[in-house]
Amino acid sequence: MKFFVDTADVDDIRDLAATGLLDGVTTNPSLIAKSGRNILEVIEEICGLVDGPVSAEVAATDFDTMLKEGRKLAKIADNVTVKVPLTMDGLKTCHALSSEGTMVNVTLCFSANQAILAAKAGASFVSPFVGRLDDIGEDGMMLIEDIVMIYENYPDLETEVLAASIRHPQHLLAAAKAGAHVATIPPNVIRQLYSHPLTDKGLAAFMSDWAKTGQSIL
Repeated sequence: MKFFVDTADVDDIRDLAATGLLDGVTTNPSLIAKSGRNILEVIEEICGLVDGPVSAEVAATDFDTMLKEGRKLAKIADNVTVKVPLTMDGLKTCHALSSEGTMVNVTLCFSANQAILAAKAGASFVSPFVGRLDDIGEDGMMLIEDIVMIYENYPDLETEVLAASIRHPQHLLAAAKAGAHVATIPPNVIRQLYSHPLTDKGLAAFMSDWAKTGQSIL
């Protein structure tokens, strides 16, 4: 499974990229607003920190403007993935951009039928929102399972399932079991993945025993 971090905070991205865990980055208008920075500048900086896809989302909702914005974003760097909403105009934009060789991430997917449309439009990634479905009493992870199963029925489809709106480590584990190709994860959840009380307890015991030897490796 590929790990994307869902943030526009370059300090978090730089720190996590140093671990070798990151395969890409996703941003959205809300994350850009939270950063307080110009979208073009922050996307360019992020693209310099990671080699993998960096999702930059259009702000328009009509086809003509989305296409213009998408083309402008795509020019920032070779690893920009233009992010468009799963609307009719978004699908048109996806088809146009993907036909030009631009990676496209179709976001705000909440049904398997929508995911089929995204794949038909040539999306590089489709982003089903797990947590937001859970919020309204639906099973977000069932959507991941359905999309993965459907895509596997058609080997010629190249669209990758990108599990989004990941809220906690259990979401990530379930998405991996379901066969999602990618998960985009908030920085705090990525850091939760390596935390375990038995790891902390074992390390403390090792350090205590080592101190008793009076040795130094250096």
